[in-house]
Amino acid sequence: MNNTAVNTARLLGAGARALLVLTLVTGVCYPLAVTGIAQAAFPHRANGSEITDGDGRVVGSELIGQRYDLPPQAGRATPAPDQRWFQPRPSHGLGTNTVNRQYDLLVSGATNRSGDNAELMTWVRDAKSAVVRDNSTAAYRVRASDVPADAVTSSGSGLDPHISPEYARLQVHRVAERNKLDAAQVERLVTDHTEGRVLGFMGEPRVNVLKLNIALRELTGR
Repeated sequence: MNNTAVNTARLLGAGARALLVLTLVTGVCYPLAVTGIAQAAFPHRANGSEITDGDGRVVGSELIGQRYDLPPQAGRATPAPDQRWFQPRPSHGLGTNTVNRQYDLLVSGATNRSGDNAELMTWVRDAKSAVVRDNSTAAYRVRASDVPADAVTSSGSGLDPHISPEYARLQVHRVAERNKLDAAQVERLVTDHTEGRVLGFMGEPRVNVLKLNIALRELTGR
């Protein structure tokens, strides 16, 4: 009986010591080491890939998309897009929330609807009509065939911060007209903010909408 009690106490003591050591190693030392290495080697990435404006204020992350909408109006279910700015991809997440009003998402995720889903096809048709209507000006007419896929579909994450150069260029005339700028000036902004393929062969050329709109804000002096 005494031996059993001693052995039990010894095992409990060994277990407690192992728990303490593992807690210190995996719960304290390892996170601190990884955080220190990340801060030293990749400080921008480690801090959330923050983007600052011309005044040095953090205005977002280059990894998470934002919307550019007008203030909500009474009687309108969803806010209207602010046509002075370049617009991102549509966002169709997995739910709504009452905290983050910038993006109508509860969690990141795709719609998971098949290509022949009736609701998805309605979204695409409505989005294409809106893109044609909103981006056509007196001097520039958008055709339905000009609308790229990313202008009418959400990304797999629902939070894609990028749009294709084609979609950005399609918005140039509308943005220029609303901000009383020359279209060539706005076109140069798009060209300057077009990122190439990673390492020259991975992915597709893309434009970060937040960075582009910050440059537009600086150009307009707003």
